[in-house]
Amino acid sequence: MSEIKRIGVIRDINGPIVTIDLPGVRSGEQVKIGELGLFGEVISLRGQQAVVQTYESTDGVRPGEPAVGLGWPLSVELGPGLMGGIFDGVQRPLSKIALESGDYIRRGISVPALDRTKEWAFVPNPTLALGAKLNPGSVLGTVQETHTVVHRIMVPPGISGELAEITPAGNYTIETIIAQVLDRKGVTHSLNMYHRWPVRKPRPYVRRDDGISPLITGQRVIDTFFPQVKGGKGAVPGPFGAGKTVVQQQIARWSNADIVIYVGCGERGNELVDVLETFPQLDDPYSGHKLMERTLLVANTSNMPVVAREASVYVGMTMAEYYRDMGYDVVMLADSTSRWAEALREVSGRLGQMPVEEGYPAYLASRLAAIYERAGRVETYDAGIGSVTLIGAVSPPGGDFSEPVTSHTKDIIETFWALSKELADARHYPSIDWVTSFSGHVHTAAQWWHKEINPDWEKRRATALALLARDAELSRIVNLVGPEALSSAQRWELEGASLIKEGVLQQSALDEIDTFCSPAKQYAILDLAITIYKRGEALIKLGVPISELQNLPLLAKMRRIKSMYSSEQLEQIQAFRGEVDQAMESIRIEYAKQGEPA
Repeated sequence: MSEIKRIGVIRDINGPIVTIDLPGVRSGEQVKIGELGLFGEVISLRGQQAVVQTYESTDGVRPGEPAVGLGWPLSVELGPGLMGGIFDGVQRPLSKIALESGDYIRRGISVPALDRTKEWAFVPNPTLALGAKLNPGSVLGTVQETHTVVHRIMVPPGISGELAEITPAGNYTIETIIAQVLDRKGVTHSLNMYHRWPVRKPRPYVRRDDGISPLITGQRVIDTFFPQVKGGKGAVPGPFGAGKTVVQQQIARWSNADIVIYVGCGERGNELVDVLETFPQLDDPYSGHKLMERTLLVANTSNMPVVAREASVYVGMTMAEYYRDMGYDVVMLADSTSRWAEALREVSGRLGQMPVEEGYPAYLASRLAAIYERAGRVETYDAGIGSVTLIGAVSPPGGDFSEPVTSHTKDIIETFWALSKELADARHYPSIDWVTSFSGHVHTAAQWWHKEINPDWEKRRATALALLARDAELSRIVNLVGPEALSSAQRWELEGASLIKEGVLQQSALDEIDTFCSPAKQYAILDLAITIYKRGEALIKLGVPISELQNLPLLAKMRRIKSMYSSEQLEQIQAFRGEVDQAMESIRIEYAKQGEPA
């Protein structure tokens, strides 16, 4: 797309906010600012003057320098070559920038997101013949983008008509014209393997559908207790140090989505460096190839320009929708939406907009809702069903969940994984609080669990949550008057809840065996913990002393069994179940005999 040479002049500079004179400029249009050619976006118009937010620092830029309108809104390039890429907040490829600019991004540098020289093996759609009717989303052909991802080359939205020409199979660059489409007006559209799309405009689809299958993350507290469906909206709120980034990284590593898009939005540089260094080394547990072959990273650290941080979430979501349109299940992780909201607050303050709650602009809730509502499971135009699951981390100051970003997010999302500072301080990870968290997808997930794993899943889950709720009540009594005030049955309830917390809910991301837990292993461990509690409850009623049950070696093994056997060693877990039954039955028989009359 060639630049439109409409040249104006800079009038005023206020941090990243620049006022320019540029006749004919449109709201949302991209412009180049100053001699450095800084990229920016028009956010408001005042007669012939336009207010621009720049994606880079304006230090050294002076009034009187030129401003050039480019003729299109902030857009991303969509085509082969995205997978495995690492981009900044406005889709500049960081690896290519490093070659040109070194360790720091030089201001004004412009590098295309997609490689113009690499050739891709294009295979035309065998069902298409000349004269075939094409609609937006029609698949023209495919490219094997990575070992894991088949990239479907689609007719861009807004174009339809008859196929006038299609290129035969062969190796081509993304700028090669691969098809000609003749529309109803007689206009011929030349299509290549990529197109641009404005990031703030949701990509179209046929219709929205309900989620039907859970997103399996391999994390027991998520999959078993607070499940998320593919195409759902979730949030991970928590104070500093509670483990939000680790939870999101675990989801990125182990979820059964086809595509993973991780957006580091204003997070600390060391955390993003850890992601950028470790992800390329990880193996995909589902394909056996490298995880980066189905992963795309957007990196915008806290020391990068604040306006690019605001754009990064839209950039990530647009790329997620693009792969959704190919029929893939995409999970997008935004870390964190609080930093994104802070960018909104800073820009609105420089624009002189009226602040409302805690200084955030009045449109905070609507902007959050607009981003989250772009997630969902949809029927695409030509590739069946695709989905985008959006999971955003939220960083409330001081862990206050009543602050605006967290409270507005809670009103929008369907799954809420609330992290607890108390659990994190107690080294209970993931520190997801089972009292505060919730999921609106339990019934949908239950249908999958009952069909694929065990029909008693929902009952076992309900029993465990009831036991945890009872534990919270009894713990308050213990804190006031001590454990001696409790009956043996109540003390056994505390022991049962402890088995759930330590044996099921705790899961170390650093444990090679337990970092991922298959659904079958999740149910086996949960069922084992509930079985031990139920058998012990029956023995307490027989008069067995609580101390005898608490001293059983099988309780300690129950707490360790998650790390002893992998997801492929279910037979060993079932064998331990047999040991539990045998030990409990021996105690029952012994006390039953004692109760018999002489």
